[in-house]
Amino acid sequence: MEQLDGQQVTPPEYPHPFVHQVKLSTARRIRGILLGSILFPLRITMAALLFLLAWPIARLRFAGVSAEERSQPVRGWRKWVFHPIIWLLSRAVFTSLGFFWVKVKGQRANLKEAPVLVVAPHSGFLDMIVLFPTQLPTVVSRSENCSLPVIGALLEFNQSVLVSRKDPESRKMAVAQLSERLTSNGYWPQMLMFPEGTTTNGCALIKFKPGAFLSGVPVQPVLLHYPNKLDTVRWTYKGTSWLDALWHTTSQFYTSVTVEFLPVYKPSLEEKSNPNLYADNVQKIMAKALGVPATDYVMEGRMPVRKLGGLSLPLESPARETLAVLHRYGLGAAEVEAALDRMVERCLLGVMESKADVEMLSSLLGLSDRQAAVSICGLYSKDEVVDLRQIYLNVATISGCVGFKTLLHTAYTLFDREGRGVLDHSELPHLMGALLGVPQHDTAELYAEASRGGPLTEERLLQVLTTHPTYQRVVNEHLQPEERDCHLTLNTLTDMTTVNNNGDLQYGNTSIHHKLE
Repeated sequence: MEQLDGQQVTPPEYPHPFVHQVKLSTARRIRGILLGSILFPLRITMAALLFLLAWPIARLRFAGVSAEERSQPVRGWRKWVFHPIIWLLSRAVFTSLGFFWVKVKGQRANLKEAPVLVVAPHSGFLDMIVLFPTQLPTVVSRSENCSLPVIGALLEFNQSVLVSRKDPESRKMAVAQLSERLTSNGYWPQMLMFPEGTTTNGCALIKFKPGAFLSGVPVQPVLLHYPNKLDTVRWTYKGTSWLDALWHTTSQFYTSVTVEFLPVYKPSLEEKSNPNLYADNVQKIMAKALGVPATDYVMEGRMPVRKLGGLSLPLESPARETLAVLHRYGLGAAEVEAALDRMVERCLLGVMESKADVEMLSSLLGLSDRQAAVSICGLYSKDEVVDLRQIYLNVATISGCVGFKTLLHTAYTLFDREGRGVLDHSELPHLMGALLGVPQHDTAELYAEASRGGPLTEERLLQVLTTHPTYQRVVNEHLQPEERDCHLTLNTLTDMTTVNNNGDLQYGNTSIHHKLE
């Protein structure tokens, strides 16, 4: 077990794919500084000049072309004149960055054999080198990239499928456009997609998104290898940034890359009707060829999670990070418990009172340093306003200060504002999201299991969470403390709640019956 500021941390089931750091010895660090001070500016300048040269040429491809013609694949002289020029300039960009050779294993399938190429693992923006042995197939990109200088022109040149992650309608349109192109029987060019959807350190394949598999057409798996002594090209959620990756890569004399084409995968009838199954089976084949595990890890809203029973389980617990921050700023077990008491009292006043800005959060937690509160707030919210119910329930879950049954009762009270004693399908995601510390987007499976005998009551949810094999794992791994540092600890899942002679539920040493009315 690892230690984090006094908190025991259960290691993930598989290697953590979202953290990468370039490991440099002192000698390599000195060498990198010396070479980088010369090679980095030279190579970046050369790459920038080549990009600037490609910019107007890419724009010329559609000069004088109507919007209707732009919606069709490029044909004729606009294709055979401009395509090789952009290919050569783009390849020259990577050559200038130190990618002198691209080794190719296997053979690329033609358009009719495999309308889509699926590439993994996805390590960073330098993976775009795969476009050259695949002859510049069309790609999927964020629509926001169209506003970037040069990049926007190249995406237009490529006739890329554009999608905005913030707009559900944009995603629907992109899916329809993908389906049209992939089932066009050769009318549209071959497509290339990174089914992981985000970058990793390559030690495992994360769960494939179903986009490339929705149409049920054959795909060709493509593997990317970087067989270098120093692993510089990757940039991930934590650790090496894109700028670090660029600096370390251009500071090497050269960088080797191998593109490996696997045999075309033709889906079965079952896989055609189930894109997720299709994606999972292709993921397993590619993972086996790479010699790494195929995992159910995904990145949701910039948060690394793994999936279990439809629930999203954080690889890095926000609650543990919160407790680590509090401990660093001198809050012991008693102070943490007192802060939790203050938070739940405020939450019980109403939904509006459960919203808090950084100043209010600092006051409730007893923190004198505003930056500490900002750090904690950032674990649960994208801005400086946070729902205290999330912090309270998530931290109380693993702090050992509150029994699980008591905590679930409090959660029901906080999210069942009408006092019906039941939750509907729209309220369950908020409750489970608060307990687990990350948003829950798919609780349908849990809801169906817990409401099988009738309405989703507190008792039925407790029974499922403590007896169902899948959700027992969720509780055992994420919803109970690993270190008992409060006077009230979690000895079992259900035998935690004390009841006084009046039937009042006891919280810590005090009755919360009056709070829950």
